[in-house]
Amino acid sequence: MQCDYWPTTEWRTQDPAALGMDAEKLYELDPMIKAQYSNLNGIVVVHKGYIAFEQYYNCCGPNDTYHVASVTKSITSALIGIAIDRGSINSVDEKVLDFFPEYVAGATDMQKRAATIRQLLTMTAPFPFTWKPGGVVQEPLDRLRRQKDWVKYALDLLGQKGRPGVFQYCTAGAHLLSAILTCATGRSAREYANEHLFGPIGMNVIPDCRMKSFGLEDVFGINLKGWIQDPSGNSTGGWGLALTPRDMARFGFLYLNGGMWDDKRIVSQTWIDESIAMNANKYGYLWWLHEEDDVSAHLAMGDGGNAICCIPARDLIVAITSTIVSKPRDIWPLIQKCVIPSVRG
Repeated sequence: MQCDYWPTTEWRTQDPAALGMDAEKLYELDPMIKAQYSNLNGIVVVHKGYIAFEQYYNCCGPNDTYHVASVTKSITSALIGIAIDRGSINSVDEKVLDFFPEYVAGATDMQKRAATIRQLLTMTAPFPFTWKPGGVVQEPLDRLRRQKDWVKYALDLLGQKGRPGVFQYCTAGAHLLSAILTCATGRSAREYANEHLFGPIGMNVIPDCRMKSFGLEDVFGINLKGWIQDPSGNSTGGWGLALTPRDMARFGFLYLNGGMWDDKRIVSQTWIDESIAMNANKYGYLWWLHEEDDVSAHLAMGDGGNAICCIPARDLIVAITSTIVSKPRDIWPLIQKCVIPSVRG
């Protein structure tokens, strides 16, 4: 992608017209957000490496962090890729149980024994949950947060009446990936990200926020800060990370540039290619994939409308933070109507 500077220290802004954008179309975002997306807190649109549009709502500002829910999963995916690049994990085909030798699986539990990192990344591991198109998930996450050992609980569920190879969205599986990262590197996902991802690209370093309790609001509430952890100290792999919209845009910019940042390799091009390769499930390595007409996008998506949308062919990133609500509007129509048409050609 086009880049004549790197936003490590700060983003540069540019008038949309100077970037060859249709400013009038882009400025339709503001009234549409106010009328239809009242839970949206911040939006950053980056084109050709410059912020072309940035706005905040609900008394929020650019330095405020927000719980981005399942956007966390795409961060976890990048960390697994970095760990593989650095040799701490051999490949996505390693068995999940190889990282937990203390866990004793039943002799006949072949599905559990056969489960791989790749299955966790692609949401095709055998878990006993019901998933329906449209995002309806019946997964007992409230039960998870009440466990003394979240990893054991997730491992116990793995292989129980599930169907390996069938798409089954599972946040508990993403948490296992965080635990695998810690087993392989000796660092929590938060610590590993600060050193190998967040720090190098100028994202805010995430502080160690010790959990005092694990009530519903503590682990899923809107006031989350930092990166929450389970009772054993594992960073949550599938949710629980608080970011600014500008830092979300930095992460998207990294992927838009093939894993390079200021001539330094952060994530391998191979990992990014595998992560966003289109497939029948329209889900890569913890990234949602979207193709419509001439638009191909990969999205880190979280509940409430939190999102990092990358559209490589348009050199475009849209980062959105939102308050989690019970019935959020789909964020794609907002991007489709106002952002994508603003990019000429």
